[in-house]
Amino acid sequence: MSDIPIILLAAGQSRRMAGSDKLLQSVDGMPLLRRSAQTALQAGPVIVALPNAPHPRDAALKGLDVVTARIANAEEGMNASLRGALRHLPSNARAVMVLLADLPEITADDLKRVLAAVDDHPDNLIWRGATETGKPGHPVIFARQLFGVLNRLTGDAGAQSVVRSHQDKVFIQPLPDQNALLDLDTPDDWARWRADRSV
Repeated sequence: MSDIPIILLAAGQSRRMAGSDKLLQSVDGMPLLRRSAQTALQAGPVIVALPNAPHPRDAALKGLDVVTARIANAEEGMNASLRGALRHLPSNARAVMVLLADLPEITADDLKRVLAAVDDHPDNLIWRGATETGKPGHPVIFARQLFGVLNRLTGDAGAQSVVRSHQDKVFIQPLPDQNALLDLDTPDDWARWRADRSV
C-alpha cells in the first residue's frame, strides 16, 4: 500500500452518453465508479472528485473509505476537479497519482506498478502508465515539486501541458494490453466493449 494519495477524477458530466452516466454503468456487477474506487483503494489512499451533492454518483461510493472533494465548478472541466481535489492532499504528500474514473480495465496491479516506479526511478518528476506498446496513458503521478503548477491549471485539457513542459523528466511504465488508455465515452463504446468481453 503506497503512501502516495490517488485522486480519482469523477466530476465530469458524461456529455456523450445520450443522457445516461458512464460512471454508473455496470462493470463486474457494480457501478464503474465503485469499481474504480475499490481498485484505487488497493493501491493507496483515495480522494474522489465529485459534482456537488446530492448526486446519483454518491450512492456508488457508499461505505468506501474515500475522501470526497466536491467540485462546485465542475462544468469548467478536468482542471477544476484537479484543483479541488489537490486541496485535500495531506501536507506531507510527496507525490500524487491522478486517475480517471472511466478506465474499466485498469487494475490495482497496474496502479501499483506505476507507484513502484516513483521509488525505482526517483530522478523523474512524472511517472505515467502506458499501453503494452508504450503509448502514454493513465494513471499519471506528479511529484510534489509540480503541485503549484497543477493548482494553476484551468480549462479541460488536464495536465498535459505540465507533462509536455517536463518531457525530459517523465518515466513511462508499460501496462498490459490497452488498460492505460481504454475509456468508454459513448453508448456505442460501451456496446462494443461489452460484446468483445462476452466473446
